[in-house]
Amino acid sequence: MKPIHIEINGRAISAEVEPRQHLADFMREELLLTGTHLGCEHGVCGACTVLIDGAPARSCIAYPVALDGAKITTIEGLADDPVAARLREAFTREHGLQCGFCTPGMMMMARDIVLRRPGLDEGAIRHELAGNLCRCTGYVGIVRAIKSVAAERMGEAPVVTRGSEVAPPVYASPLALPVAPSRVAAEAAPAAPAGAQAPGAAPFVAEPLRNPVEIVEEFDVAAPRASVWELFQDPARVIACLPGARLTEPSDGRSVVAEMTVKLGPIQAAFGGTGVIAADPANWSGTIDGRGVDSRSATRVQARLNYALTETGAGAATRVRVEVAYVLQGPLAQMSRGAIARDLAARMTAAFAANLNAAIKGEAAPAEAAPLDAGSLLLAMVKGWLARLFGRG
Repeated sequence: MKPIHIEINGRAISAEVEPRQHLADFMREELLLTGTHLGCEHGVCGACTVLIDGAPARSCIAYPVALDGAKITTIEGLADDPVAARLREAFTREHGLQCGFCTPGMMMMARDIVLRRPGLDEGAIRHELAGNLCRCTGYVGIVRAIKSVAAERMGEAPVVTRGSEVAPPVYASPLALPVAPSRVAAEAAPAAPAGAQAPGAAPFVAEPLRNPVEIVEEFDVAAPRASVWELFQDPARVIACLPGARLTEPSDGRSVVAEMTVKLGPIQAAFGGTGVIAADPANWSGTIDGRGVDSRSATRVQARLNYALTETGAGAATRVRVEVAYVLQGPLAQMSRGAIARDLAARMTAAFAANLNAAIKGEAAPAEAAPLDAGSLLLAMVKGWLARLFGRG
Protein backbone atom coordinates (compact mmCIF):
# COMPACT_ATOMS: atom_id res chain seq x y z
CA MET A 1 0.00 0.00 0.00
CA LYS A 2 1.16 3.52 -0.74
CA PRO A 3 -0.14 6.79 0.76
CA ILE A 4 -1.46 9.39 -1.70
CA HIS A 5 -2.90 12.90 -1.48
CA ILE A 6 -5.14 13.98 -4.35
CA GLU A 7 -8.06 16.32 -4.91
CA ILE A 8 -11.29 14.96 -6.40
CA ASN A 9 -14.13 17.35 -7.23
CA GLY A 10 -12.60 19.96 -4.94
CA ARG A 11 -12.32 17.56 -2.00
CA ALA A 12 -8.90 16.73 -0.53
CA ILE A 13 -8.42 12.96 -0.35
CA SER A 14 -5.74 11.16 1.65
CA ALA A 15 -5.69 7.39 1.31
CA GLU A 16 -3.53 4.32 1.00
CA VAL A 17 -3.88 2.46 -2.30
CA GLU A 18 -2.53 -0.63 -3.98
CA PRO A 19 -0.09 0.29 -6.78
CA ARG A 20 -2.10 -1.88 -9.18
CA GLN A 21 -5.49 -0.24 -8.47
CA HIS A 22 -6.55 2.07 -11.28
CA LEU A 23 -8.22 5.41 -10.74
CA ALA A 24 -11.69 4.35 -11.92
CA ASP A 25 -11.88 1.50 -9.41
CA PHE A 26 -10.56 3.77 -6.65
CA MET A 27 -13.24 6.39 -7.31
CA ARG A 28 -16.10 3.93 -7.75
CA GLU A 29 -15.28 1.49 -4.95
CA GLU A 30 -13.57 3.68 -2.35
CA LEU A 31 -15.34 7.02 -2.89
CA LEU A 32 -18.65 5.73 -4.34
CA LEU A 33 -18.37 8.12 -7.31
CA THR A 34 -20.14 5.76 -9.69
CA GLY A 35 -20.92 8.31 -12.40
CA THR A 36 -17.65 7.29 -14.08
CA HIS A 37 -18.40 4.12 -16.03
CA LEU A 38 -16.07 1.27 -16.93
CA GLY A 39 -16.21 -0.32 -20.37
CA CYS A 40 -13.17 -1.87 -22.01
CA GLU A 41 -10.69 -1.15 -19.17
CA HIS A 42 -8.00 -0.83 -21.85
CA GLY A 43 -8.20 2.93 -22.47
CA VAL A 44 -10.01 2.55 -25.79
CA CYS A 45 -13.77 3.14 -25.35
CA GLY A 46 -13.64 6.44 -23.44
CA ALA A 47 -16.50 5.61 -21.05
CA CYS A 48 -14.26 6.24 -18.02
CA THR A 49 -13.03 9.69 -19.15
CA VAL A 50 -12.39 12.18 -16.33
CA LEU A 51 -10.37 15.39 -16.08
CA ILE A 52 -6.89 15.12 -14.59
CA ASP A 53 -5.43 18.57 -13.95
CA GLY A 54 -8.02 19.92 -16.38
CA ALA A 55 -7.31 17.58 -19.29
CA PRO A 56 -9.44 14.56 -20.36
CA ALA A 57 -7.86 11.24 -19.43
CA ARG A 58 -8.83 7.57 -19.23
CA SER A 59 -9.26 6.69 -15.58
CA CYS A 60 -9.01 2.95 -16.28
CA ILE A 61 -5.35 3.31 -17.30
CA ALA A 62 -4.45 6.05 -14.80
CA TYR A 63 -3.23 5.03 -11.35
CA PRO A 64 -3.61 6.98 -8.10
CA VAL A 65 -0.06 6.06 -7.06
CA ALA A 66 1.20 8.09 -10.04
CA LEU A 67 -1.18 11.01 -9.45
CA ASP A 68 -0.08 12.29 -6.06
CA GLY A 69 -1.01 15.98 -5.90
CA ALA A 70 -3.24 15.88 -8.98
CA LYS A 71 -6.65 17.55 -9.26
CA ILE A 72 -9.34 15.28 -10.67
CA THR A 73 -12.86 16.12 -11.81
CA THR A 74 -15.53 13.47 -12.46
CA ILE A 75 -18.98 13.90 -14.01
CA GLU A 76 -20.34 14.52 -10.49
CA GLY A 77 -17.98 17.47 -10.17
CA LEU A 78 -19.62 19.21 -13.15
CA ALA A 79 -23.09 19.44 -11.57
CA ASP A 80 -22.87 23.24 -11.34
CA ASP A 81 -20.60 23.84 -14.33
CA PRO A 82 -22.31 26.23 -16.82
CA VAL A 83 -20.77 24.65 -19.93
CA ALA A 84 -21.74 21.16 -18.78
CA ALA A 85 -25.26 22.46 -18.08
CA ARG A 86 -25.58 23.71 -21.68
CA LEU A 87 -24.31 20.36 -22.95
CA ARG A 88 -26.83 18.43 -20.82
CA GLU A 89 -29.63 20.54 -22.30
CA ALA A 90 -28.30 20.01 -25.82
CA PHE A 91 -27.87 16.23 -25.35
CA THR A 92 -31.49 16.03 -24.16
CA ARG A 93 -32.82 18.21 -26.97
CA GLU A 94 -30.90 16.37 -29.71
CA HIS A 95 -31.54 12.86 -28.29
CA GLY A 96 -27.81 12.36 -27.79
CA LEU A 97 -28.20 9.41 -25.43
CA GLN A 98 -30.03 6.11 -25.29
CA CYS A 99 -28.80 3.61 -22.70
CA GLY A 100 -26.59 6.37 -21.24
CA PHE A 101 -23.60 4.16 -20.46
CA CYS A 102 -21.16 6.17 -22.58
CA THR A 103 -22.74 9.53 -21.72
CA PRO A 104 -20.54 10.54 -18.73
CA GLY A 105 -17.37 10.04 -20.79
CA MET A 106 -18.97 11.76 -23.79
CA MET A 107 -19.91 14.75 -21.64
CA MET A 108 -16.40 15.09 -20.23
CA MET A 109 -14.90 15.01 -23.71
CA ALA A 110 -17.60 17.27 -25.17
CA ARG A 111 -16.92 19.93 -22.54
CA ASP A 112 -13.21 19.86 -23.38
CA ILE A 113 -13.97 20.15 -27.11
CA VAL A 114 -16.22 23.21 -26.89
CA LEU A 115 -13.82 24.96 -24.50
CA ARG A 116 -10.71 24.31 -26.59
CA ARG A 117 -12.23 24.74 -30.02
CA PRO A 118 -15.28 27.02 -29.96
CA GLY A 119 -17.21 27.15 -33.22
CA LEU A 120 -15.66 24.02 -34.76
CA ASP A 121 -17.52 22.18 -37.54
CA GLU A 122 -19.07 18.72 -37.67
CA GLY A 123 -16.07 17.05 -39.27
CA ALA A 124 -13.74 18.34 -36.57
CA ILE A 125 -16.17 17.26 -33.84
CA ARG A 126 -16.29 13.71 -35.20
CA HIS A 127 -12.50 13.69 -35.33
CA GLU A 128 -12.26 14.87 -31.70
CA LEU A 129 -14.78 12.22 -30.59
CA ALA A 130 -12.92 9.36 -32.25
CA GLY A 131 -11.72 8.05 -28.88
CA ASN A 132 -15.24 7.89 -27.33
CA LEU A 133 -17.34 4.94 -28.49
CA CYS A 134 -21.13 4.55 -28.35
CA ARG A 135 -23.05 1.39 -29.30
CA CYS A 136 -26.53 2.96 -29.33
CA THR A 137 -26.88 6.37 -30.88
CA GLY A 138 -25.01 6.37 -34.17
CA TYR A 139 -23.39 9.61 -32.91
CA VAL A 140 -25.73 11.89 -34.93
CA GLY A 141 -27.49 13.40 -31.91
CA ILE A 142 -24.26 13.63 -29.96
CA VAL A 143 -22.52 15.52 -32.75
CA ARG A 144 -25.50 17.88 -33.21
CA ALA A 145 -25.56 18.61 -29.47
CA ILE A 146 -21.85 19.42 -29.31
CA LYS A 147 -22.03 21.48 -32.50
CA SER A 148 -24.86 23.61 -31.11
CA VAL A 149 -22.94 24.44 -27.91
CA ALA A 150 -19.72 25.04 -29.88
CA ALA A 151 -21.65 27.46 -32.11
CA GLU A 152 -22.91 29.33 -29.04
CA ARG A 153 -19.28 29.85 -28.05
CA MET A 154 -18.24 31.18 -31.47
CA GLY A 155 -15.96 34.16 -30.90
CA GLU A 156 -15.06 33.08 -27.35
CA ALA A 157 -11.37 32.78 -26.56
CA PRO A 158 -10.21 29.14 -26.57
CA VAL A 159 -9.62 27.78 -23.07
CA VAL A 160 -6.31 26.01 -22.53
CA THR A 161 -7.04 22.62 -20.95
CA ARG A 162 -3.93 20.64 -21.87
CA GLY A 163 -0.97 22.62 -20.65
CA SER A 164 -0.24 24.53 -23.85
CA GLU A 165 -1.92 26.82 -26.35
CA VAL A 166 -4.65 25.32 -28.53
CA ALA A 167 -2.88 26.43 -31.71
CA PRO A 168 0.82 26.05 -30.81
CA PRO A 169 3.64 26.97 -33.20
CA VAL A 170 4.39 24.39 -35.88
CA TYR A 171 6.73 21.81 -34.42
CA ALA A 172 8.63 18.80 -35.73
CA SER A 173 6.99 15.45 -36.14
CA PRO A 174 9.04 12.97 -34.12
CA LEU A 175 7.25 10.30 -36.16
CA ALA A 176 9.57 11.35 -38.99
CA LEU A 177 12.12 9.33 -37.10
CA PRO A 178 15.28 8.97 -39.14
CA VAL A 179 15.64 12.53 -40.44
CA ALA A 180 19.36 12.87 -40.93
CA PRO A 181 22.04 15.25 -39.64
CA SER A 182 24.02 17.57 -41.90
CA ARG A 183 24.84 17.14 -45.59
CA VAL A 184 28.60 16.74 -45.09
CA ALA A 185 31.08 13.89 -44.96
CA ALA A 186 31.35 11.80 -41.79
CA GLU A 187 34.89 13.04 -41.14
CA ALA A 188 33.98 16.72 -41.16
CA ALA A 189 30.39 17.09 -39.97
CA PRO A 190 30.21 19.42 -36.94
CA ALA A 191 27.56 19.13 -34.28
CA ALA A 192 24.58 21.40 -34.89
CA PRO A 193 24.21 24.44 -32.62
CA ALA A 194 21.69 23.89 -29.85
CA GLY A 195 19.43 26.65 -31.11
CA ALA A 196 19.39 25.67 -34.80
CA GLN A 197 16.04 26.03 -36.49
CA ALA A 198 14.39 26.20 -39.89
CA PRO A 199 14.09 29.64 -41.51
CA GLY A 200 10.84 31.28 -40.45
CA ALA A 201 10.06 28.65 -37.81
CA ALA A 202 9.28 29.39 -34.19
CA PRO A 203 12.32 29.08 -31.87
CA PHE A 204 12.73 25.47 -30.80
CA VAL A 205 13.69 24.64 -27.23
CA ALA A 206 14.05 20.99 -26.28
CA GLU A 207 12.14 20.16 -23.10
CA PRO A 208 12.37 17.15 -20.75
CA LEU A 209 9.92 14.36 -21.60
CA ARG A 210 7.51 13.45 -18.81
CA ASN A 211 6.65 9.73 -18.56
CA PRO A 212 7.56 8.99 -22.20
CA VAL A 213 6.93 5.83 -24.19
CA GLU A 214 10.34 4.37 -25.04
CA ILE A 215 11.02 2.18 -28.06
CA VAL A 216 14.29 0.63 -29.30
CA GLU A 217 14.56 -0.88 -32.78
CA GLU A 218 17.48 -2.26 -34.80
CA PHE A 219 17.75 -3.27 -38.44
CA ASP A 220 20.49 -4.10 -40.94
CA VAL A 221 21.30 -2.34 -44.22
CA ALA A 222 23.26 -4.19 -46.89
CA ALA A 223 25.83 -1.42 -47.46
CA PRO A 224 29.04 -0.12 -45.84
CA ARG A 225 28.61 2.25 -42.93
CA ALA A 226 30.08 5.23 -44.83
CA SER A 227 27.44 4.82 -47.56
CA VAL A 228 24.63 4.63 -45.03
CA TRP A 229 25.98 7.68 -43.19
CA GLU A 230 26.18 9.62 -46.45
CA LEU A 231 22.53 8.87 -47.20
CA PHE A 232 21.57 9.88 -43.68
CA GLN A 233 23.02 13.33 -44.36
CA ASP A 234 20.31 13.97 -46.97
CA PRO A 235 16.99 14.53 -45.15
CA ALA A 236 14.98 14.43 -48.38
CA ARG A 237 16.27 10.94 -49.29
CA VAL A 238 15.75 9.60 -45.79
CA ILE A 239 12.27 11.06 -45.42
CA ALA A 240 11.31 9.48 -48.76
CA CYS A 241 12.00 6.07 -47.20
CA LEU A 242 9.55 6.59 -44.33
CA PRO A 243 5.89 5.70 -45.10
CA GLY A 244 3.65 8.76 -45.14
CA ALA A 245 6.44 11.28 -44.44
CA ARG A 246 7.65 14.25 -46.47
CA LEU A 247 9.69 17.41 -46.06
CA THR A 248 7.48 20.49 -46.35
CA GLU A 249 10.46 22.85 -46.73
CA PRO A 250 14.06 22.31 -47.89
CA SER A 251 16.34 21.35 -45.02
CA ASP A 252 19.51 23.25 -44.16
CA GLY A 253 21.01 20.06 -42.67
CA ARG A 254 20.65 21.31 -39.09
CA SER A 255 16.87 21.53 -38.93
CA VAL A 256 13.85 20.08 -40.72
CA VAL A 257 10.28 21.07 -41.42
CA ALA A 258 8.37 17.86 -42.05
CA GLU A 259 4.97 16.21 -42.03
CA MET A 260 3.87 12.63 -41.49
CA THR A 261 0.40 11.33 -42.29
CA VAL A 262 -1.04 8.43 -40.28
CA LYS A 263 -4.32 6.75 -41.24
CA LEU A 264 -6.31 4.82 -38.62
CA GLY A 265 -9.53 3.57 -40.20
CA PRO A 266 -11.60 6.66 -41.09
CA ILE A 267 -9.27 8.92 -39.06
CA GLN A 268 -6.34 10.58 -40.78
CA ALA A 269 -3.87 12.69 -38.83
CA ALA A 270 -1.06 14.79 -40.28
CA PHE A 271 1.61 15.56 -37.70
CA GLY A 272 3.82 18.40 -38.83
CA GLY A 273 6.40 20.82 -37.52
CA THR A 274 10.12 21.38 -37.05
CA GLY A 275 13.01 19.61 -35.38
CA VAL A 276 16.67 20.25 -34.64
CA ILE A 277 19.42 17.82 -35.57
CA ALA A 278 22.82 17.15 -34.00
CA ALA A 279 25.39 14.78 -35.53
CA ASP A 280 28.33 13.03 -33.86
CA PRO A 281 30.43 11.71 -36.77
CA ALA A 282 33.17 10.48 -34.44
CA ASN A 283 30.72 7.92 -33.07
CA TRP A 284 28.60 7.55 -36.24
CA SER A 285 25.54 8.70 -34.33
CA GLY A 286 23.09 11.56 -34.03
CA THR A 287 20.19 13.06 -32.09
CA ILE A 288 16.93 14.65 -33.18
CA ASP A 289 14.68 16.68 -30.88
CA GLY A 290 11.25 17.47 -32.23
CA ARG A 291 7.71 18.46 -31.43
CA GLY A 292 4.67 18.14 -33.67
CA VAL A 293 0.96 18.80 -33.81
CA ASP A 294 -1.98 17.46 -35.80
CA SER A 295 -3.84 20.64 -36.76
CA ARG A 296 -7.24 18.92 -36.97
CA SER A 297 -7.30 17.22 -33.57
CA ALA A 298 -4.78 19.45 -31.74
CA THR A 299 -3.03 16.22 -30.67
CA ARG A 300 0.56 17.08 -29.78
CA VAL A 301 3.67 14.95 -29.79
CA GLN A 302 7.11 15.61 -28.33
CA ALA A 303 10.06 13.28 -28.84
CA ARG A 304 13.78 12.68 -28.82
CA LEU A 305 15.45 10.23 -31.17
CA ASN A 306 18.98 8.84 -30.91
CA TYR A 307 20.45 6.73 -33.71
CA ALA A 308 23.78 4.94 -34.17
CA LEU A 309 25.42 3.09 -37.07
CA THR A 310 27.60 0.02 -36.45
CA GLU A 311 29.63 -1.98 -38.97
CA THR A 312 28.65 -5.61 -39.45
CA GLY A 313 29.58 -8.35 -41.92
CA ALA A 314 33.26 -7.39 -41.97
CA GLY A 315 32.33 -3.87 -43.02
CA ALA A 316 30.02 -4.90 -45.86
CA ALA A 317 26.81 -4.11 -43.94
CA THR A 318 25.55 -1.66 -41.32
CA ARG A 319 23.35 -2.11 -38.28
CA VAL A 320 21.12 0.90 -37.53
CA ARG A 321 19.96 1.30 -33.93
CA VAL A 322 17.13 3.75 -33.19
CA GLU A 323 16.09 4.76 -29.67
CA VAL A 324 12.91 6.83 -29.43
CA ALA A 325 11.24 8.42 -26.40
CA TYR A 326 7.99 10.29 -27.01
CA VAL A 327 4.90 11.73 -25.35
CA LEU A 328 1.57 11.94 -27.21
CA GLN A 329 -1.11 14.23 -25.75
CA GLY A 330 -4.63 14.87 -26.95
CA PRO A 331 -7.53 13.00 -28.56
CA LEU A 332 -5.27 10.52 -30.39
CA ALA A 333 -3.12 9.69 -27.37
CA GLN A 334 -4.60 6.17 -27.16
CA MET A 335 -2.56 5.36 -30.28
CA SER A 336 0.58 5.37 -28.10
CA ARG A 337 -0.49 2.58 -25.75
CA GLY A 338 2.02 -0.14 -24.84
CA ALA A 339 2.11 -3.21 -27.08
CA ILE A 340 0.20 -1.56 -29.93
CA ALA A 341 2.72 1.30 -30.17
CA ARG A 342 5.65 -1.10 -30.08
CA ASP A 343 4.20 -3.43 -32.72
CA LEU A 344 3.38 -0.49 -34.98
CA ALA A 345 6.89 0.90 -34.49
CA ALA A 346 8.44 -2.47 -35.34
CA ARG A 347 6.42 -2.79 -38.54
CA MET A 348 7.06 0.81 -39.56
CA THR A 349 10.78 0.25 -38.94
CA ALA A 350 10.68 -2.84 -41.17
CA ALA A 351 9.08 -0.79 -43.97
CA PHE A 352 11.66 1.97 -43.53
CA ALA A 353 14.54 -0.54 -43.56
CA ALA A 354 13.29 -2.07 -46.82
CA ASN A 355 12.98 1.36 -48.45
CA LEU A 356 16.42 2.40 -47.16
CA ASN A 357 18.02 -0.70 -48.63
CA ALA A 358 16.36 0.10 -51.97
CA ALA A 359 17.60 3.70 -51.82
CA ILE A 360 21.17 2.54 -51.10
CA LYS A 361 20.99 0.33 -54.22
CA GLY A 362 19.94 3.35 -56.27
CA GLU A 363 16.40 2.18 -56.88
CA ALA A 364 13.86 4.93 -57.48
CA ALA A 365 11.87 6.20 -54.48
CA PRO A 366 8.08 6.31 -54.80
CA ALA A 367 6.79 9.54 -56.40
CA GLU A 368 4.56 10.20 -53.41
CA ALA A 369 4.73 8.42 -50.06
CA ALA A 370 1.46 6.75 -49.12
CA PRO A 371 0.03 7.50 -45.64
CA LEU A 372 1.07 5.13 -42.89
CA ASP A 373 -2.07 2.98 -42.57
CA ALA A 374 -2.19 1.93 -38.90
CA GLY A 375 -5.39 0.00 -39.62
CA SER A 376 -3.56 -2.34 -42.00
CA LEU A 377 -0.70 -2.67 -39.53
CA LEU A 378 -3.12 -3.52 -36.72
CA LEU A 379 -4.72 -6.23 -38.88
CA ALA A 380 -1.29 -7.67 -39.58
CA MET A 381 -0.53 -7.58 -35.84
CA VAL A 382 -3.71 -9.51 -35.02
CA LYS A 383 -2.87 -12.14 -37.65
CA GLY A 384 0.62 -12.43 -36.17
CA TRP A 385 -0.73 -12.87 -32.64
CA LEU A 386 -3.17 -15.57 -33.80
CA ALA A 387 -0.44 -17.38 -35.69
CA ARG A 388 1.78 -17.38 -32.60
CA LEU A 389 -1.12 -18.46 -30.40
CA PHE A 390 -1.82 -21.51 -32.53
CA GLY A 391 1.80 -22.34 -33.16
CA ARG A 392 2.02 -21.21 -36.78
CA GLY A 393 4.26 -18.14 -36.16
